[in-house]
Amino acid sequence: MKVRLIINGKKAGLQPVRDAVYQIRDQGCDLEVRSTWEAGDVLRLVQEARQQGVDRIIAGGGDGTVNEAVDALMTLPKDERCELAILPLGTANDFATSLGQALDPLGALQLAYSGASEAIDIGKINKRHFVNIATAGFGAKVTAQTPIALKNFLGGGAYTLQGLIQALDFVPYTGTLKMAGKERRTEVVVGGVCNGRQAGGGQVLAPQAYINDGLLDVVGVVQFPAVELSNVVRALLDPNIESNFVFREQVPSLEFESHGEIMPINLDGEPYAPRKAQIELIRAAVRLVVPENCPLIATAAS
Repeated sequence: MKVRLIINGKKAGLQPVRDAVYQIRDQGCDLEVRSTWEAGDVLRLVQEARQQGVDRIIAGGGDGTVNEAVDALMTLPKDERCELAILPLGTANDFATSLGQALDPLGALQLAYSGASEAIDIGKINKRHFVNIATAGFGAKVTAQTPIALKNFLGGGAYTLQGLIQALDFVPYTGTLKMAGKERRTEVVVGGVCNGRQAGGGQVLAPQAYINDGLLDVVGVVQFPAVELSNVVRALLDPNIESNFVFREQVPSLEFESHGEIMPINLDGEPYAPRKAQIELIRAAVRLVVPENCPLIATAAS
């Protein structure tokens, strides 16, 4: 099997990563490495890998790098897509964490090189893709505007701090939501369309989501009075609690069109701002390397 690591250029010089690559090679693994330099490199390197007979690529970086790799793989015919593995090197590493995989470079590379793969679903918004979660509204604005220096200093906690700051002036986004055969006008504070379970530095949005069940887990918060804040938070943390201001659905597709200000969307860490978002799930689109007993893989007994 031919395996190639495609690593975010900002992380390529990290000594723990370099040490892990050398150790993997010392164990007899013929691991090739390619580093990105500028926008568009992941797409080019993924397509180049396929042309050169690479069987499995490892996306080395944060959730955004994984998203770029998925977007690139989806440009290829299904039977020509390399398998995908992850070397988590980001601030939050939400997707890798929820997979239950090793986060240290050596452990992650050992799994990435020799682990088994599973066919997983991929989310699609218009012509863009996501593997974990697409957040919208308040949450997407927080992720897009959190300074890099703050992310590096506080890790995942940066999102919470920035969110508290921005909440003081937040105005809900109005739009039309079409889902589960119903259409309604709504004022969205925050929303998540989930293939995976967590985003924003460890916030679990969809605890019952699986990446191979053919369904998107949708969770949203509509405008609510300040006195309902504690109830809204409880309903977000526990899917068994009902709230007039929190909605949850499991659907294969949905659509949202913004009225007035466009609601920002964040795809696995990558900002996106379409006025109309047509969202669907593509079944068994990519084969992903996962650890044994991965909590995001639904089995017959799940």
